[in-house]
Amino acid sequence: MKYGMNLLLWTTDVGPEHYRLLEQIKQWGFDGVELPVFAFDEAKARDTRRKLEELGLACTVVTVVPEDANPISDDRVVRERALEHLKRAVDICHVLGAEVLCGPYVSPVGRLVGRGRTEEEWKWAVEAFRQLAPYAQAAGVPLALEYLNRFETYFVNCAEDTARLVDEVNHAGFRMMYDTFHANIEEKSIAEAIRTGGKRIIHVHISENDRSTPGEGHVHWEETFATLKEIGYDGWLVIEAFGQALPDLAAATCIWRKMFPSEEHVAREGLRFMKQMVQKYWG
Repeated sequence: MKYGMNLLLWTTDVGPEHYRLLEQIKQWGFDGVELPVFAFDEAKARDTRRKLEELGLACTVVTVVPEDANPISDDRVVRERALEHLKRAVDICHVLGAEVLCGPYVSPVGRLVGRGRTEEEWKWAVEAFRQLAPYAQAAGVPLALEYLNRFETYFVNCAEDTARLVDEVNHAGFRMMYDTFHANIEEKSIAEAIRTGGKRIIHVHISENDRSTPGEGHVHWEETFATLKEIGYDGWLVIEAFGQALPDLAAATCIWRKMFPSEEHVAREGLRFMKQMVQKYWG
């Protein structure tokens, strides 16, 4: 198992000013970091990779798509722009040496249209990822699509729908991610959700129900880890938490009050909790 820390707790754009933070994360005992990639600066990515390699930290990447690059838009030009946008994200992952590109990049986060998805939107999603997956595979970047809860997207909200999309794309380079926060809202059974994802799950976000320190809320952690063990999961466990350090991100994630003593507390206690659970179920 590999343990990671998502840097969205501190920043949306990692640069040299965050290298001391990377050093601390390494000292705290993490195997890697999850880098937010919302802009495509190859020079900065090369510098970040050098620092990560110097520290012995691996990385994964999380990204999203903007409104004008929506893979399921009814505008063909926008869909084409979305594919190019995601290819650029893959290119940055290649520069960084990222092990996974994860995120809810099938539709812009927060885009709600007052209805559920249409069959045409589903077809466009399948088409988009049938084109992206071979490109990503050639770059050595596995894709892990994240589903979000119904208050953040209308397209895919549960493991069953995400697994179906993965199966219809039908490419080894396109898999799925499991996030404990979204599952806690949407799934009737945590165990069945993880079993439904099964071997399609190549990345896991460990995120508490209030987006703070894993293990200090009411997510069904015992069931989560027991079932991940059952399906043979042995990949990244990445803490994803959000605070008030970044006002725009706090607004997007609806964090209106202080949820934890410090960012260091989230990271260190979250890591301790993950290792404790892995020891219990994997031995």
